[in-house]
Amino acid sequence: MPSWISFIIDKDSIDLNPPAGKGQYQQPSVEGLVQALDKAVVEGRASLSRTTDDFLLTTNWKLLVSGKVVSDAPRHAVLTDTFSHLAHHRGQLTVYLRLLEQKVPAIYGPSADDQRFA
Repeated sequence: MPSWISFIIDKDSIDLNPPAGKGQYQQPSVEGLVQALDKAVVEGRASLSRTTDDFLLTTNWKLLVSGKVVSDAPRHAVLTDTFSHLAHHRGQLTVYLRLLEQKVPAIYGPSADDQRFA
């Protein structure tokens, strides 16, 4: 999700299911994931520092699936929704960890499993 910041600011749209052969997903290694996250954070910060409030408030961004527009909204709204969506994924992670009988880390503060804060 951090890579979406630069997508939303620097590109006019993204297609989640592009035509065959274009933008096909390749599962990276753990090292590749760490590198992708670091790169996305740097690019996102750079994109945010270059943009303006006027651009974010008045210019729309499109989300497509198989070439069909499923969302067309001001960039500031899409950025806000993206940050909120990250919380959704954190919630999913905690459910998966519980189902696997693993400890849930402190995400927004202490969890019942993290006694460092007790």
